[in-house]
Amino acid sequence: MNQPNYYAIIPANVRYDNDLTPNSKLLYGEISALCNQEGYCWANNEYFSNLYQTTERTIMRNLNQLKEKGYIDIFYQTIDGNKTRIIATDRHVIEVTKMSLSDKNVTKVGDKNVTHNNTSKIIKEINNNKLLFTKKSFKKPTIEEIKDYCLERKNNIDAESFYDYYEANGWKVGRNPMKDWKATVRYWEKNNKKREEHNSTYQEKIISQQDKAREEFLRGG
Repeated sequence: MNQPNYYAIIPANVRYDNDLTPNSKLLYGEISALCNQEGYCWANNEYFSNLYQTTERTIMRNLNQLKEKGYIDIFYQTIDGNKTRIIATDRHVIEVTKMSLSDKNVTKVGDKNVTHNNTSKIIKEINNNKLLFTKKSFKKPTIEEIKDYCLERKNNIDAESFYDYYEANGWKVGRNPMKDWKATVRYWEKNNKKREEHNSTYQEKIISQQDKAREEFLRGG
């Protein structure tokens, strides 16, 4: 099949969600692109499986993962007598879409009567402007909040060290302002795990070398 030529955008909360597989994140980008194009995503599992050269079962698993995390909603509407699956990424859009795709010719949206012909345009406008209403400014955590989150994840990260480090650099990750401190904690957690694994491997190597040297010494004696 021909590959679409539109852009797909994956927001930070989806990109850095460690509970999602890479394929689920990629699928979210495709869904959001279709939503921005049509107002909602109409594609079925066969469409996605052909697009990404995978099985429909895998696509369904990825969709369920996104739905369980609350990033998408899936519902069914009867359109022109056919039951059609609808996927949406925005709660406001979901409600408008559910109403507008009913069998009625006119839908009440706010204080306006909306026909099926211009509903998609209104949904697109909601998609384009929703960040004005949903964008949240970063709020730095307290040490207690960091401690609680680290205890929850059982990662042994020192909350005070974490706080002091980012307090000193203006709560930036690299050169960019921090957007999600919990994602940054998880990043530290991964680095600590890698460091511990490296140290463990190094210690095992040293012990092995010492045991070998001891055996050679005893044989020589």
